[in-house]
Amino acid sequence: MLFSGDEALKKTSVLSGGERVRCMIARMMLANANVLILDEPTNHLDLETITALNNALIAFPEVLLFASHDHEFVSTLANRIVEITPSGVIDRRVGFDEYLEERARAQAGDEQIAVAAG
Repeated sequence: MLFSGDEALKKTSVLSGGERVRCMIARMMLANANVLILDEPTNHLDLETITALNNALIAFPEVLLFASHDHEFVSTLANRIVEITPSGVIDRRVGFDEYLEERARAQAGDEQIAVAAG
């Protein structure tokens, strides 16, 4: 997780926000968990760390449940999208980009129906 030299010996109380996140993720991954639940895991991380995290999570063989606003991160990891909306839950077993395309087509269809009805 990009800790080297004396950085690996720092006490957690003196770590920066990004270092703390990297340390917690490394600890979780070493615990041999069969599920990881992550909320905005790329916040406070630099690009090099996001890339390292992304590669590690791609190699993670178990279940990964996460929330993220990072389009690239979601696109490379997600194979199922669960969206919670005011009208209910949408659960699709597709990649993120395919989900966005489906949603855009559905919204375009709804707009055409509304124009025809109006």
